[in-house]
Amino acid sequence: MADSSFDIVSKLDRQEADNALNQAVKEISTRYDFRGTGASIEWKGEEGVEITANADERALAVLDVFKEKLVKRGISLKALETGDPRQSGKEVKINGTFSQGISTEHAKKIAKLIRDEGPKGVKTQVQGDELRVSSKKRDDLQAVIALVKGADLEIPVQFVNYR
Repeated sequence: MADSSFDIVSKLDRQEADNALNQAVKEISTRYDFRGTGASIEWKGEEGVEITANADERALAVLDVFKEKLVKRGISLKALETGDPRQSGKEVKINGTFSQGISTEHAKKIAKLIRDEGPKGVKTQVQGDELRVSSKKRDDLQAVIALVKGADLEIPVQFVNYR
């Protein structure tokens, strides 16, 4: 019998992130405490967002609204990296980027975790920015998924191509 396998990936659902941003824009435009503050949030490039407001507190409040919408849409906050508020003329800006893909360093950490604490007979293999996990027993793969979900990793992970 052939080995069963699945891939561990770290991908951003761009449509859900776009929906979260649009919901945040809508809430910012209707909330009383954001009126007249020039508070806004918009996409900056393919995987970046830029928050603009007239004060540090307002910019951080917009960021909180955006994070709340991301969580409601099922996107892990580990995927969003934001900088500190910085002055830009009369405005304050916060830049954020979404990270995707599993770096080699993170892939090695996950593989070591699976090797050390996972069931015996499970093989891991780094393939670009994802990690393939294979085993003869499907129960072992289920145990690995539970193990990785329970681990406190610095990146969000999803499990795809389960065969």
